[in-house]
Amino acid sequence: MRLLRALPGQDTAGRQRSSSGSPGPEHRSRRGSPAACAPRPLLAALRATQVQPGGSHAFPGTETEPAAELVSCRAPFLYLQKSLCMLQKVWVSSPGSWALQESNSHRQGKRRCWKCRFVRTIIQHPCRRHAPKRSRKERMLRKIQICLCFCFVSGILYEISLLSSCVFSYLPMAQHYLTPEQVLNLGKSIIFLETTERLEPPPLVSCSVESAARIYQDRPIILFMRGLNNETALDMNTSYAAFSLLSSMKNVFLFPLQMETVFQETPLLQWYNQVVPEQEKNWVHVSSDASRLALIWKYGGIYMDTDVISIRPIPQQSFLAAQKSRFSSNGIFGFPARHKFIWDCMENFVLKYNGNIWGNQGPFLMTRMLKTLCNLTDFQGTEDHSCQNISFLNPQRFYPIPYPAWSRYYQVWDKSPSFNHSYALHLWNFMNRNRKVVVAGSNTLAEKLYKTYCPSTYEDLIQNAKHRDLPDPEEVE
Repeated sequence: MRLLRALPGQDTAGRQRSSSGSPGPEHRSRRGSPAACAPRPLLAALRATQVQPGGSHAFPGTETEPAAELVSCRAPFLYLQKSLCMLQKVWVSSPGSWALQESNSHRQGKRRCWKCRFVRTIIQHPCRRHAPKRSRKERMLRKIQICLCFCFVSGILYEISLLSSCVFSYLPMAQHYLTPEQVLNLGKSIIFLETTERLEPPPLVSCSVESAARIYQDRPIILFMRGLNNETALDMNTSYAAFSLLSSMKNVFLFPLQMETVFQETPLLQWYNQVVPEQEKNWVHVSSDASRLALIWKYGGIYMDTDVISIRPIPQQSFLAAQKSRFSSNGIFGFPARHKFIWDCMENFVLKYNGNIWGNQGPFLMTRMLKTLCNLTDFQGTEDHSCQNISFLNPQRFYPIPYPAWSRYYQVWDKSPSFNHSYALHLWNFMNRNRKVVVAGSNTLAEKLYKTYCPSTYEDLIQNAKHRDLPDPEEVE
């Protein structure tokens, strides 16, 4: 609904009402008065209208000819008359202020139809006389400020949505449509490797990945599996419980481990093309040692073994984990992409390759390369060492229980250790060789770690134990 604005210089005497509270007789007009329902083409004519002291409207020239012309122009605009039928006369007291006059029937019955109240609500501005009117320039500046604030807030919300701390709302595509390169290029990945052919990760592997996903919620957690291929990687509706559990986590990604692709543009490609896996005594471990070096060199991030349970974030970016004084592990390490230390390790991997010696391409490789840069000394207390911008982290960070005592993780403790100085715990699965497992209700240290840091895996463990305890229906019959 478009209403006419006040004309400058109009007389305000027409606002006065009679002592009885109703408008004076000089303001009463017929329903067909041209001023009551004036269509848009008459705007110019109404702007030329002058309000006489008595309240009647007079047009330039004669009084009858313009009125007759206005009445004749009303025919094409009957819909305006219907929409404004409740108005008898619109009159203006001052610029920017509107008043509505009631009809005779409304005045006599002291009642107002809902239409009048609705229109009055639209065209009247409450407390208009108490609020000073702003200039056109001020109103325009106010609108510009509101628009700028809206754009600024929208930009902030968009930037926040790009952060992975919002739940991986920064990944606009479904997980199974992303390639390994797309996820790895996000940077700061936590990488796990499964170099066997199995597709059902055991509970310890599932716990390691889940704990990392919970501790590093703003980072992608990637599990490369040798047994996967391009078809199985896209099938998340699998019967494998752990596989399904891990693939349902929003920042966990499961990808096939394609070694030839991983070793491209590294010194390891020539070695991989020459080696014969069937003749290698420790191929599962050797291939894992090589793959972790290539992935960290290409994309950066943190590598962890699948028997490492994360308990708090690692603050360092370039680090090696000390298994003991003067000896480095390769089960946990982190570096930015294209770091020279990792490149040197790959070259030494090929130069001094010996697959018959377990660990020659793993912890022994890391230790001998670190010794070329640093003068390694014994650790005192819980302090860390640093050399050439590489942090050599205290054994308490990841190995508070050393490998000779690995079985203590599967024992009941009178008082569980706090691990206040640790970032993660290595459970020494190579030493265990899957002989000891976490049993629900055993109250071992490992079970408590499962409950705290990988509750979904622990719940799945309990459900599987219940299913095993149920009798076979065929045996019952």
